Amino acid sequence: MGDRGPAPKLTGWETGLSVLAVGELQRSLLAWYRQQGRTLPWRGESDPYKIWISEIMLQQTQVKTVIPYYERWLQCFPTLEDLAAADGQTVLKAWEGLGYYARGRNLHKAAKEIVEVYGGEFPRSLEVILKLPGIGRTTAGGILSAAFNQPLSILDGNVKRVLARLSALPVPTAKATKALWSLSDRLLDRSNPRDFNQAIMDLGATICTPKKPACLLCPWQQHCQAYLQGLQSQLPMKEPTKPLPHKNIGVAVIRDNQGNILIDRRLDEGLLGGLWEFPGGKIEAGETVEECIKREIKEELALDIEVKEHLITIDHAYTHFRITLNVHYCQYLGGEPKAIECQEIRWVTLDELDRFPFPKANTRIIEALRNSQLPS
Repeated sequence: MGDRGPAPKLTGWETGLSVLAVGELQRSLLAWYRQQGRTLPWRGESDPYKIWISEIMLQQTQVKTVIPYYERWLQCFPTLEDLAAADGQTVLKAWEGLGYYARGRNLHKAAKEIVEVYGGEFPRSLEVILKLPGIGRTTAGGILSAAFNQPLSILDGNVKRVLARLSALPVPTAKATKALWSLSDRLLDRSNPRDFNQAIMDLGATICTPKKPACLLCPWQQHCQAYLQGLQSQLPMKEPTKPLPHKNIGVAVIRDNQGNILIDRRLDEGLLGGLWEFPGGKIEAGETVEECIKREIKEELALDIEVKEHLITIDHAYTHFRITLNVHYCQYLGGEPKAIECQEIRWVTLDELDRFPFPKANTRIIEALRNSQLPS
């Protein structure tokens, strides 16, 4: 869980909260939730496996994006045992397009561990669940409170924003994690933690939104220090942001004489670990796109190619960097493909590409291939 640093004072407000005030915050929020809470596929669910899947998918991903993935996932892997028994590539294919692929890999690893170590029964202990791959304190609290009504608080992005405004937090949330956990613990309704945690997340998602919060509809308006001080559009305070680093990549769509296309599978570690891609690499200073592609394919796959027509240029942003993919058709000339910097290599037809899990940017290459006239 790590050291969260010293807790700044929440402008003296949190320490002055009386038991009566906390009780009123709990009652008003739960009353609002009964009337205005969202209807979601995992709400009211008692199966910890299904709750766990939803909690992991919701990490850094919006609800509207998650819902169709959640429903398809449960069709593919209805039970924890089904997930544990699945092939890793099948799991990544089910996750394809949702991003942050380590989440899918960790779900698979954790499912295997639960089956092998705990006989397939989802652990109910906070200490145990925190040891599973991909589960931190907020996710653990979300699972155990929703599945077993355990009195454990949460602190996801929505909750941080709500608490930062409620207390008029005088520093960015990243510098007050310990204080925010303390406040979340204090406000938790221990007689009904399941609904309270869902309610405070809904409050952040639907009322206390990042921009233009609907303060007039908020059940906590009369207690909210940001609202009372007219600071709701200025809080939470933001850290200064640096420009995202940019990587310029040359990418090869390599065809052999039969029209098959070469793809390779990335090593399991890293951002896109285990996914398939069209090979290529970073364009070095003073290098043309064509020179980069030819060099990278020789270094990574030991192949000789001829770089031909440009297919597509794709700009894509990740959390910490941006990339531009400069994609060219290439003709295979010779050499035996070697998996020098990847797990495996395959020659596939255009129709077969749908069987493999690709990063989102690479799926745009596939779409471009289908919409273009392949060069002879």
